[in-house]
Amino acid sequence: MANAKYLLPYNPPYDWGWMTAFLGARALAGIEQFDDQGPEGFSYKRTLAIKEEDVSVSGWLSWRPRESLHAVELEVSLSLVPHIETVKRRVRNLLDLDADPQAIAQALGPLAEEAAGLRLPGCIDSFELAVRAILGQLVSVKMAATFCTRLARLCGETIDTPYEALTHLFPTPARVAALEVDALRALGVQAKRAACLINLAKSIENGELPLYGITDARQGMKQLLAMPGIGGWTASYIAMRAWGERDLFLHSDYLIKQRFPNMTPGTINRYAEIWKPWRSYATLLIWNSPNWKPE
Repeated sequence: MANAKYLLPYNPPYDWGWMTAFLGARALAGIEQFDDQGPEGFSYKRTLAIKEEDVSVSGWLSWRPRESLHAVELEVSLSLVPHIETVKRRVRNLLDLDADPQAIAQALGPLAEEAAGLRLPGCIDSFELAVRAILGQLVSVKMAATFCTRLARLCGETIDTPYEALTHLFPTPARVAALEVDALRALGVQAKRAACLINLAKSIENGELPLYGITDARQGMKQLLAMPGIGGWTASYIAMRAWGERDLFLHSDYLIKQRFPNMTPGTINRYAEIWKPWRSYATLLIWNSPNWKPE
């Protein structure tokens, strides 16, 4: 098996149980594979395509926690080695390896007392995450993953890997932009959502939305919100996970509203200001604290 290995360090603590459960529940068949063999044996594998300066390459990567080293062991196919810095950056974004858990916990106070190692799940590919967010609107996590898997089988390129379960690349914006609404409706996707997805892909292809070059998440959200079919929750979710925005509070989220009974979204948003500049982490912590109540 031709590959290359690297170590990506991080600052402990790290809640690997939570992160792997989160990512595992959203795994796409044919593109991602999780093997759960304990803290040191757990591994994640996936296919990946990278386009940089008109050069496109594809291959596979695998990572697993090395908790005793406070690092992640990364393996990549030799085809991806010329782009290893991009691969490393994307894996670090996916796993939020650059976070300072002590600083975050100190700022969030009691909210983070029992979850100092919780990280913000990012993504490997910004377009893939945006597609997941749009197809995940008003459906379960499992159904969203099912839609994305169907999309990959419809228009994702096939790929040979050493792993039997990894057979497809996630579709590129160009491939999705070439689809008709009816093709997505045949997968079970609602017509308006299908049109939104195709419009997003076309905007990326023609350069109107530089999804891979967003450095100002707030500006990127404005661009997303200007597109038909993309609301505040979806734009915020993309900003949090695709662009690593760490100070967004999803005040209109269904679970968040449940944790703040009898409070308007505006009041919830004002309450959340106590958690600046780490409100994205506060969102995650409240999601995962069913018994939490505002003081």
